[in-house]
Amino acid sequence: MHETYLWPFANAIRAGTSSVMCSYQRINGSYGCQNSKTLNGLLKEELGFQGYVMSDWLATHSGIPSIEAGLDMNMPGGINFPDPTPSFWGENITFSVKNGSLSEARVNNMVVRIMTPYFHLGQESDFPAIDGYTPQLGFYGASGYPHNFTLGPIVDARRNEHTRLIRDLGAAGTVLLKNTDGALPLKNPSNIGVFGNDAADFTSGQYSLVLSGAGLFDGDYTIGTLAVGGGSGTGRFSHVVSPLGAIKARAESYGGIVQYITDNDRIVRGGLTALAPVPLDVCLVFLKSWASEGDDRATLVADWNSTAVVETIAAACNNTVVVLHGAAPNTMPWRNNPNVTAILAAHMPGQESGDSMVDILWGDVDPSGRLPYTIAHEDADYAKNLVNSTELLTTTDPDAWQADFVEGNLIDYKEFDARNASVAFEFGFGLSYAAFGVSNLQIDVAVKSAAKVPDPAAPIQPGGNVELWTTLATVAATVSNTGSVAGATVPQLYLSYPEEADAPVRSLRGFEKVTLNAGASAPLCFPLSRRDLSYWDTVAQEWTLPTGAVRAYVGFSSRDLPLSGEFAVPIATVPASEEVKTARPS
Repeated sequence: MHETYLWPFANAIRAGTSSVMCSYQRINGSYGCQNSKTLNGLLKEELGFQGYVMSDWLATHSGIPSIEAGLDMNMPGGINFPDPTPSFWGENITFSVKNGSLSEARVNNMVVRIMTPYFHLGQESDFPAIDGYTPQLGFYGASGYPHNFTLGPIVDARRNEHTRLIRDLGAAGTVLLKNTDGALPLKNPSNIGVFGNDAADFTSGQYSLVLSGAGLFDGDYTIGTLAVGGGSGTGRFSHVVSPLGAIKARAESYGGIVQYITDNDRIVRGGLTALAPVPLDVCLVFLKSWASEGDDRATLVADWNSTAVVETIAAACNNTVVVLHGAAPNTMPWRNNPNVTAILAAHMPGQESGDSMVDILWGDVDPSGRLPYTIAHEDADYAKNLVNSTELLTTTDPDAWQADFVEGNLIDYKEFDARNASVAFEFGFGLSYAAFGVSNLQIDVAVKSAAKVPDPAAPIQPGGNVELWTTLATVAATVSNTGSVAGATVPQLYLSYPEEADAPVRSLRGFEKVTLNAGASAPLCFPLSRRDLSYWDTVAQEWTLPTGAVRAYVGFSSRDLPLSGEFAVPIATVPASEEVKTARPS
């Protein structure tokens, strides 16, 4: 819980997150939005969270029990969706306070937590009015609003700064996985082939939702680029630049031609027979993988007969570049095909998808994205802890569905490292058009000694005990661009802990994006806090510094770590009785 799942929440709370949503599933048998240990104990007490907890939509299953467990806001309010009544909350809160079953102090606390971010973020002063088109976008029209919200003008978000930012972010999130003999960047090829149903513009509108299998919208559309996923995280586009459209515009700028087939079935059946002239200078294949709330992936291979599409194009084109959009990771059965010269994982780049990709393909932007996951050779290489069966699908026992987290902290790269297993592309991996190196590793321990656990009497501020964020050591190095062009890279720091920590082989503890001109160098500095250097002691129920040496690794991925060195934080010697006093009870 602490070393893996709570870790990013501590970072987010410390950074100023004002609201946290609780989840659908049960945790140790108690619904996530009615789990006092996670909401009151971990979030509000241990992490010092001062904002409010809101439920996921329809994740509230009680009134007083969920309120007392730490839930502050019930969304959308009604037991049924989208009806506002009946509700577990609503007028029942008033009844509960009046009959003494719910304290007025707890209700006041809920109100304070909800309103604190409002004032902290300055929403009461010069805050933009609600977009006037909002009532037409949601499930609730203005006629159903309980309050008369002031609506502003319809906002046009296509201003230059929005478009430029989205375009930059789309390129920055693209990971170059393969680049044989400098196939990329493109050098203004005269005859370009574009293939795959992900390359084209939409044919079914610019919105995909797929709400819990309700068939509200069909997001997994046959033709059209995949710029965003489905479910509650989707969005309505004002416009989308398709890869095909952007590539045609770029080729036209210097006199190149673009031929294309965006029907995957047609590609598999007929190859390049519809095109002339052939051969092509480069073949750009665009694949996609759909995923949505209520519409999970059934395989890690890209959708729409992707393997056959790539193999068909590569058989006829010895310079095939494959781009993957959408849900990730994707396994790539064709990745070692010698005619597949480059692979790009472009993820979900948003409305400027095509322009972002053109920036990468033609080298206007150096690919600086790095994998936030491991890509295995095939689906079966991942250790899956999935609970599913025909019996479970038909059971009426609410306690039958139970998944024990037997994997502990060994997820993604930590799992593969524990097995010393071969992978296709490791966590943190990504290529650049430049070349980089790291050197001059230096490790400085900032304290002469430190208590094995933080002082339990120290203040609890957003993020937890303030001593957890004290810098105890610093790892420094130098990163150099040894290539012939400017570029960006992401040096990474990993730590290995002594045996007493029972920790993974290595754990990521720092990363920094660095942009350098050819031949330039820059210093790196990774401060390490007490929490970074500690493990969670399940007996003491406290973050605990290990006794002995910690090994630091610096490099460019979880398996490309040319620099390493050991250091130890001296542990303060205290009488055994005092050591017991500093440990919190479980």
